[in-house]
Amino acid sequence: MEEEPKDVIVLGAIKKGAKKFDKIKNKTGIEPEELNKILEKLEERGMIKVDKKKGLFGGEKVELQITDKGSNELDQRVHEMKQNWDQMVQMYKSGDKKKLEGFMESNKSMLPMMMFFGIMDMMMFSMMFSMMGAHMNDYVPQDQVPPGAENQPSDVGDGGADAGGDMGGDGGGGFDIDIGF
Repeated sequence: MEEEPKDVIVLGAIKKGAKKFDKIKNKTGIEPEELNKILEKLEERGMIKVDKKKGLFGGEKVELQITDKGSNELDQRVHEMKQNWDQMVQMYKSGDKKKLEGFMESNKSMLPMMMFFGIMDMMMFSMMFSMMGAHMNDYVPQDQVPPGAENQPSDVGDGGADAGGDMGGDGGGGFDIDIGF
């Protein structure tokens, strides 16, 4: 599935528990008209299903649920993003400015998703920009930075990656807290 970054972000918001339109809109920062189109596309592809229930006062209550197909696709996309982040970290550590710049340029669409899912370490990301002499706005348009993205930990299932919380994958640059669950 070659989804747009916003489609994957919406799928992630639903998986993280945003089941109503307004909650998804607030979590993702996507305008209502565009969000409606994305939800329709996700439903057509079998990634989400719409549950209609009777509301408390007789009205209809609509809740969105991610399907197994959608969940599997999202897990795969998150795994890919983690691999790409690890590649970026290695390029930064090797000091290969041109290679990092080229990789980031060709993967611009993935950067907002990495932010939303808490995959990237924002401190490391900032150091990458410093090394290249660039600004985040050169790679991520302001309207594509999900609200509070840098503060959201990744709690989307990832098929077995460590549950400790080290999002950087580099053994440093994040807190690795094991709370015993």
